[in-house]
Amino acid sequence: VLGRYGIETLLVERRHRPSELPRATAISTRSMELLRSLGLEHEVRAGGVDVEWLGWSCETLADVEAGAPMPLGLPTREQAALISPTGPACVPQDHLEPVLLRHLRSSATVRVLTGAEAVLASNGPDGVVAELRDAAGGDSRIVEARYLVAADGVRSAIRAALEIPMRGPAHLATAVSALFHAPLWRLAGRHRYGLYDINRAGAEGVLLPAGPGDRWLYGAVGGPELEGLAGGGAETMARRVGQAIGAAGPEPRIERLGAFSFGAQVAERFREGSAFLVGDAAHRVTPRGGTGMNTAIHDGWDLGWRLAWVLQGWAGPALLDSYETERRPVAEHNTERSADSAAAAEGVEAALSADLGGRIRHLWLPTAAGRVSTLDLIGPGLTLLTGPDRGGWEAVAHALACPAPVAVRSMDPISARALGIDGSGALMARPDGVPVALWPSPDRAPADAPVAAVA
Repeated sequence: VLGRYGIETLLVERRHRPSELPRATAISTRSMELLRSLGLEHEVRAGGVDVEWLGWSCETLADVEAGAPMPLGLPTREQAALISPTGPACVPQDHLEPVLLRHLRSSATVRVLTGAEAVLASNGPDGVVAELRDAAGGDSRIVEARYLVAADGVRSAIRAALEIPMRGPAHLATAVSALFHAPLWRLAGRHRYGLYDINRAGAEGVLLPAGPGDRWLYGAVGGPELEGLAGGGAETMARRVGQAIGAAGPEPRIERLGAFSFGAQVAERFREGSAFLVGDAAHRVTPRGGTGMNTAIHDGWDLGWRLAWVLQGWAGPALLDSYETERRPVAEHNTERSADSAAAAEGVEAALSADLGGRIRHLWLPTAAGRVSTLDLIGPGLTLLTGPDRGGWEAVAHALACPAPVAVRSMDPISARALGIDGSGALMARPDGVPVALWPSPDRAPADAPVAAVA
């Protein structure tokens, strides 16, 4: 997002290359909308699996016909088509990350430094100083920056240096996982879902598609009784995965085993001086609900446009304070929901409210080049949405006391009315699609309204 605004930015990544593990596989509706706005929707989906985002509860995958659907908090295709120009996707993170990295490297103002770690040296109201250390123990150098964004994970070294504590349970359960290959889609048949909840005694867990073809994940959550499962080796895990698949299933080929502990925590604050926390550094969720990566993506988008606006001189520093004001309730909601097994299985309404974040309603609009969504009209500055009678709104856009660019976009009368725009009125939206003003006519638009709305 900072690159989109032409902001000089340095990304420091400890790893030399993106992870080869599928990790998160659920990309939410709003995350896909944000990726769409960057022109990446089709490239992201190209590495995914065509599934319906429901869970399916069954004894084994071989007994899928006797199973029953279970909500996961993500909309189905039909539901998504009513609320968005896109929809949730089943894409492994080891496909998503390279797509994002290639896009990032196409930006003229963003540099990527891999194999290095940033260590905070000083932090104050006017900027930060960080030491960039070679991850292999080689040379280091000092850099100065106006702001630092810590996206360095659950065990964030930057958060520790800022002395920001985490609040909430650090350990809720132990999880084990196996990445394996097996031709399971023939067993699933017409039941193509993003998650299969396996209930067979001794093999309780979930099966998830982890990319195109025969790549799958098996995961189980429990207490100390699971700790030895991953340590038992591929043969032990293959037997359990085979039990989850069922007697009619093929022999799984285990590629990788893993074990981890998870908790549900939120940082006491998301900012200290010129440093900000995003993603897992700011909030730690459990795997339930698939909100971890998506909450992080939204954090980055939200903080990105705010930082860009301040650095461009389009808004005052107070705009940065609203990053935590708006993101903390979402982080707390997702963290609490992920910690509650019952809440994680509820319907889509509450989850969608947190995911979509108050952006304007999606409507398809006819244009000479084909239909576009109202969300596609939102630009990097302020967007003024009007009915077909743009009237004096172009003049208003030029006269507004706002240093940010203001784009005027007209719509047909039915679409305008659906957004609450009557007659010669207009609605103004921020870069994230959140409305900040609604005026009945050009002569009723105060010149300082946009500044007050986003400052």
